[in-house]
Order: sequence, then C-alpha cells, then structure tokens
Amino acid sequence: MKVIKYLSIFACISSILLTVTLFYLDKKVHQSLNLTNKLVYQVKPGQSAKGLLNRLKEQGIIADNIGLKIRMKFDPELANIKVGTYELSPSMSALDLLELFSSGKELQFSISLVEGLNWKEWLLVFKSHPQIQFADDFYQQLEKIALPLPKQSIEGFLLPDTYYFVAQTNAIELVKRAHTSMQQYLDNAWHDRAMDLPYSSAYEGLIMASIIEKETGIAQERALISGVFVNRLNLKMRLQTDPTVIYGMGENFDGNIRRKDLKAATPYNTYVIKGLPPTPIAMPSKLAIDAAFNPIETQQLYFVSKGDGSHKFSSTLQEHNIAVRKYQLNK
Repeated sequence: MKVIKYLSIFACISSILLTVTLFYLDKKVHQSLNLTNKLVYQVKPGQSAKGLLNRLKEQGIIADNIGLKIRMKFDPELANIKVGTYELSPSMSALDLLELFSSGKELQFSISLVEGLNWKEWLLVFKSHPQIQFADDFYQQLEKIALPLPKQSIEGFLLPDTYYFVAQTNAIELVKRAHTSMQQYLDNAWHDRAMDLPYSSAYEGLIMASIIEKETGIAQERALISGVFVNRLNLKMRLQTDPTVIYGMGENFDGNIRRKDLKAATPYNTYVIKGLPPTPIAMPSKLAIDAAFNPIETQQLYFVSKGDGSHKFSSTLQEHNIAVRKYQLNK
C-alpha cells in the first residue's frame, strides 16, 4: 500500500512539475521580441533552425530559445525555415517569429512604373531600386523578350502598374511580368475593339495608345484625342504630333522643338511621315489603350493645348489656326 501511495505522490508531483514546465516554456515562446522598431531580417542559405535560434538569441532579438527548440520537437514544420528577407515587429512573439520564417512570407517591396515614361526612363527606375538586381545576362534576356515583338522593341510593351516583389529580385523577372500583363490586356482590348479602326494589328493600336498617353493631360480627353487621330489616319492626313518628334530626337531634345526639328526626316517625325511611327513612344496606361481601341466618334481633326492640361478641339483648319493664335501665340 505504501508503494502505491508513494507512486501516487510521485505521479502527482511529476504532473505538477510538468504543468509548471510547460507553462514556463509556453510563456517563453509567446514572449515579445526585444525590439523597439520594425526590423528587416535576412535568413541566409544553409541556416538551420537551431542555428538561427542561437543567432537570434545572441543578437538579443529573443530572450530565450529553449522553449522554441522544444516546440519544434512537437511541431517539426516550424523547423522548416525558408531563406529570404522578413520584416520583424515589436508586437510579434518568439513563436510568431518562427512561424513567419517557416511560412516563407517574405517582406514585399514595390516599384511603381508610371505611364507615359519610355523604356530608358523605366530602366533608370529599375536601377535606382536597392532591392532589384541586374544579372550579367540581363540584356541578353531582354532581347529574347523583345525579339518576337514587332520591330524588335520592348518600348510600349510593358504595362504601367505597381509591382510587388521580394528582396534582390532579378530585374528581368519584373520586366517579364509587366510584359505578360501588357500582352494580356492588349489582346483583350484588340478583341473588344470598335469596328473599322485604321489599325492592321493590335500593335498599331498600342502605338496609337502611346501617342494618346503623351498627348493627354486630362483623362477625360483620351477617347476624344483618339477620335481626332483616327479621323486623320482615315483621311490620310499626317498625325503631326509633337511627342513623336521628341521621341525621334532622343538625347538631342533639349526641351524645345524648333522648326528644323519638325522638318527632320526621322522614322518618328509624324510631321514628315504618313501614318503611325514604327514603334510606341512610351508605356501607355490601360485608359490610353482603351481610348485607342474605342475612340469617340467626332468630326474634329485638330487640337491645341490650352496650357492648363486641356485642349481646344477644332473641325477646320481655320478654327484651329484661331485657337493656336489664342492659346499658343497669345494673340
């Protein structure tokens, strides 16, 4: 009987000790991180879960790692940590930290690629982002994307948007995403286009969209400007749009267009060439693409900037010349 009594007492004490121990360990794993501000933390290749916990303790981010190591014994998935860059916050517990590393939910960075800019300008934006890297074969990879495109140009074929990515993403991956997004949107726009447009392909519509993007200061005018350009193409009139001239001038453009520039024979000078230029001149937005494929029906053939972002539209050259004198020459 005494043996049974002692065993009973021992079991009771063991149970109490186990409960206290589990309570202590649970408290440790739910203890807040030793942080006062958010911290960007990198889990490097070859880092084991136990080694990472030791490192976190040495860095003073967690006060204790024993509870977490024991927790991993009961939940092996927590030990399956993923390489990457993570954001830690003071409100997180030690267990939250381990769950984050095993989830692979890395910190997301973003880049906003703005409509109306051209490829060279976008390239500068890519290069200025500290979390975007350029592989040695970037330009070779870029050529593979551009080669199947008309005129072998990436210009205009990337969709403006805000793109999210993880640390040290290769620039070519973002270019591919923007290109795929543009291709999908363009295909849909071509499928749903208005009838009897003067475009032989979706690519010609993309070229028009890029011109509309550069000409438009007010979003509501896009479809009307599109209607004017479509009228001019149908009548075999030259588009005579300054943004194409500027694009053709390249680095020679100093902020002013001179009379000689309007007469210069470049593939993009729509004061000289008939029809559309050979490629887009900028990255057009979805709204500009929609306008290019669904222009407003109008009798107007001309427009001139009022200087406030809006335009004065005219149906005759006489009306247009009066508008030019009023808004451009201040006469």
